[in-house]
Amino acid sequence: MRWGCSVPNDHQPALTLRPEQLAEMLRYATDWLGVYREQVNALNVYPVPDGDTGTNMHLTMQSVRRELDTADQQSMPSVARAISYGALLGARGNSGVILSQLLKGFAEVVRDHPELDAKTLGKAFAAAQKSGYGAVMKPVEGTILTVARGVAEGAQKGDTPEKVLENAILKGQELLDKTPDMLPALKQAGVIDSGGQGYLYLVQGMLASLRGDALPPAPEITNYAQQQFENEEFGFCTEFLMSEATKPIEEIRELVSPYGDSLLVVGAEGYVKGHIHTNEPDQLLATVGRYGKMLKTKVEDMSEQHTEILGMAGAAARAEEEVPPSGLVAVANGYGLVKMFRSLGARIVSGGQTANPSVQDIVDAVRSVSADKVIILPNNKNVLMAAEKAMELMEGRAVVIPTKTLGQGMGAALAFQPDVPAEELVESMTEMAHNVTTFEVTRASRTTNITTKDGVTLDIKEGDVIGLKDDELVQAGGTPEDSVLEMLNKGFEGQEIATVFGGPQKTEADLEALVERIKKDFPMLEVEIHAGGPDLYDYLLTLE
Repeated sequence: MRWGCSVPNDHQPALTLRPEQLAEMLRYATDWLGVYREQVNALNVYPVPDGDTGTNMHLTMQSVRRELDTADQQSMPSVARAISYGALLGARGNSGVILSQLLKGFAEVVRDHPELDAKTLGKAFAAAQKSGYGAVMKPVEGTILTVARGVAEGAQKGDTPEKVLENAILKGQELLDKTPDMLPALKQAGVIDSGGQGYLYLVQGMLASLRGDALPPAPEITNYAQQQFENEEFGFCTEFLMSEATKPIEEIRELVSPYGDSLLVVGAEGYVKGHIHTNEPDQLLATVGRYGKMLKTKVEDMSEQHTEILGMAGAAARAEEEVPPSGLVAVANGYGLVKMFRSLGARIVSGGQTANPSVQDIVDAVRSVSADKVIILPNNKNVLMAAEKAMELMEGRAVVIPTKTLGQGMGAALAFQPDVPAEELVESMTEMAHNVTTFEVTRASRTTNITTKDGVTLDIKEGDVIGLKDDELVQAGGTPEDSVLEMLNKGFEGQEIATVFGGPQKTEADLEALVERIKKDFPMLEVEIHAGGPDLYDYLLTLE
């Protein structure tokens, strides 16, 4: 999009920006980027075909907006903290992490000024550029960093904040147009850099807010640059968010650097955020997990993402073809679980315990599935209401099977058949879901005592291992492995297959040792093991 800088004759540019104005500008910039999210996704070719640059940047900004909504709007330090803190916690993907560092640098300057004049705003964009380049071990030109440099250079000119933003956009666009000459992959695809375009849209959104411009209509997407590219060397896009780190960020960065490329490890407000492309996500997360409290992880199989994106790219070509009767959407996290759901035909909505997706997230996933009717598996009792509301909004195009655990969801997904009408599948999928027993092992978030359904009182301290059977607390204490065996001893009813998923901090050796213990006590069980269990859980085990 080319940006015009003409303004109405009666428009009087402000000489300074108050904190509440800056907060509103960033909120509006989030919506502005949202309009162009899919266009930015369609541009993505670098560094690997994971195709979600626009989505990741938009999700990062949505996290900023949530923090801004609770900040003191009259205090620039409070607004600045919301920008930096929200961006780090919400950063998704390579582009989102870099964006979080650009915003961190921006916030570090503005927090010291009750209001922002043109000169201070220019300094903030310059600091953003410096912070962005500093976060990347091997900065590459032709990326979002290049555009951030252009924005910073342009922002040094202008006697009002509005003029600063206009000049920043013009210079940023100039360098964005040159990105194909800097990166062969962009030239081959005939596109500009996706992350750079996303960043420029954010600056445009800030200016549009200041002027009072209405949001434009979303552009129609006809081509996806990723159609021209094959998968890269490393197959898993791996992210983690950690608190209470016992090593400096620089040492953590060195720890994970041998595992792959596209490495970013950054920190702020006591948190460490990491992103890397690797073939060994479980080993990497187990290594990092020894040096802090792992709050969240995400591992995406990029080859499968690539297949999904190519499917989206061909949607227009398939529009006149016959679509299947049924589609499937599943809420899940943990790359092993996500991979399994995808193999069963599901489109994934990232989320679960402590990370519940929004109604809009689920609606967007349903709309992206080419099928007459889509079955939704919420896989968590806290997601069920959002799934049902999404079903209502889809006005007959979706149906919810109320799965309350990931185990139930896997059972239901095993019975999914895309060539059978959804109405005919609901009964069999629901029955399969109810035939699965789910055991989850995690840690207590607070000290309490609970009486189980069996009348047993459990005294639980914060950090203790706890075990849940079908989402009901039934066990506490011991090691995670002890918890699995204790729950199996109580919950085994002659089932034939046990499937075990190890959490982010569990190694292959941990899983193999647990299997040996299970086989010793239950020799009749066939046991399958997988890495990539859900965040915040040591183990997830299903019996069927």
